[in-house]
Amino acid sequence: MIKKILLTLSSIVVVSAFAADKNLPSYSEVKTSLTKIVAQKNGGFGLNMWATIVDRDGVVKVVAFSGSDRGAQWPGSRVISAQKANTANAFSLPGLALSTANLFTATQPGGSLFGLQFSNPVDTSVAYGGKSSNIGTKKDPMLGKKIGGVNVFGGGLALYTKDGTLIGALGVSGDSSCADHNIAWKLRKTLGLDYVPAGVSTTSDDNIVNDIDNGTSAGGWGHPACSEAATKIAKDFPKTYSISKKINSR
Repeated sequence: MIKKILLTLSSIVVVSAFAADKNLPSYSEVKTSLTKIVAQKNGGFGLNMWATIVDRDGVVKVVAFSGSDRGAQWPGSRVISAQKANTANAFSLPGLALSTANLFTATQPGGSLFGLQFSNPVDTSVAYGGKSSNIGTKKDPMLGKKIGGVNVFGGGLALYTKDGTLIGALGVSGDSSCADHNIAWKLRKTLGLDYVPAGVSTTSDDNIVNDIDNGTSAGGWGHPACSEAATKIAKDFPKTYSISKKINSR
């Protein structure tokens, strides 16, 4: 009888874990969407990108790149994309989303969150282990492991389902930090996981806030502007890539 109960409980745990994972995008969905978005104007240098998806526990689920091979985008940006995903997941809540871009000002010397960027270091064995030939594929060595890391510039966004459930986060890296944010924003929208409940931006979401003047952010959540083009693209998101509204279940 005890053995039966244990088997039943084990099955429930497996099913629950699967139920959470099935809401996350697949490798193919991320790679296909990322490649299309990188080809658009994003306010940066037009470089190829890395994208990483983590679940709510910070476990890496997808690592993909947009170029022809793993050397077509900055190699160092693979781990940075994972860092950004971990950060957005680690510091977002079911009722409040914080993008990595939102954390820039508060983590500078004298800021209310100074030191946060050193609080959860990257696990280097996860970041650099495994076969290089598997990097950015369905067999990326980071998959199934917790990467850790905190990044405080644009490119990381939390992922919310239609019913408002926070299921993990997305990290993008490979261009200017502002272009990274813009690409991540478009990618999240394309994947249908942008049902953000609230945020610290002027539009009450987790969009980048370019309000730094003479080194001071008016709202306290500012991020440096990288280019006029990138700033305009982000500013127009409420019209061009607006946050989806949560669907209340009954």
